[in-house]
Amino acid sequence: MAFIDYYKTLGIAKAATADEIKKAYRKMARKLHPDLNPGDKVAEQKFKELNEANEVLSNIENRKKYDKYGENWKHGEEYDRQQKQQQRQYQGGQSGGFGGGEDYSDFFESMFGGQGGGFGGQSRGSASNKFKGQDVSAEINLSLKDAAKTHQQTFTINGKSVRITIPAGVSDGQKIKLKAHGNPGQNGGPNGDLFITFNISADKDFKRIDDNLFADVELDLYTAILGGDVLIKTLDGEVNLKVKPETQNDTKVRLKGKGFPVYKKEGENGDLMVTYKIKLPTNLSAKEKELFEELQKIK
Repeated sequence: MAFIDYYKTLGIAKAATADEIKKAYRKMARKLHPDLNPGDKVAEQKFKELNEANEVLSNIENRKKYDKYGENWKHGEEYDRQQKQQQRQYQGGQSGGFGGGEDYSDFFESMFGGQGGGFGGQSRGSASNKFKGQDVSAEINLSLKDAAKTHQQTFTINGKSVRITIPAGVSDGQKIKLKAHGNPGQNGGPNGDLFITFNISADKDFKRIDDNLFADVELDLYTAILGGDVLIKTLDGEVNLKVKPETQNDTKVRLKGKGFPVYKKEGENGDLMVTYKIKLPTNLSAKEKELFEELQKIK
């Protein structure tokens, strides 16, 4: 398999910061996602390579290994250990070993691939050289209302469709792990894992803090002064709320249990905090102005 330059895959420089890596991945992932390119095998392969590149370069330790060992970054430390061992054997007068003219690729081919003779007396691809597959990262974008309900979602990773159940109450930036859904292992080793990050978009009606929701509700001047009823939006519909007479601007009302679902605690919800924003009347008629002037005189 040809060597893939992960920096080139993401379209970034080797000196790119962690934030630049994240932005580049998100931008390209939105463009190449299989859901937006159904049946496009080229886009599917590029999306797979994009995930691999992000998984390596977004991890500080993996990135260091990749910068040092290139395509053989996963086994670079093993190479160092074996090379030191062979040097000690050579210095001790033992035959065989890793010759000074042999390069990295020759070593890894003999140690991890192919058939025939092995390194240090071991056969190539032996059971002792099983390695776990590379972990894979993916992102799922949700609206606030979608995140508030348990539902199933299907997406494609490594050319395979994966269906997961998303529990109600997930948070923005929350990660979950799907064991063995990553890249295949080497020489019979276990598959890597799949790490999914949830991105929850801002909502026009509610602001979420932990399991509580916050909403501003306009209240006309007359209802604020005289009292009355107002319809309040919640995640599961509208509720009628009584407004007390002489309600002041920025008055807060708590609706218990009308907030966001608590993650993995079915039936539990946070609260909805409503803040009244009194809206003053405009385009007053002559009669309305006259009445306000009358009130002003009374006071």
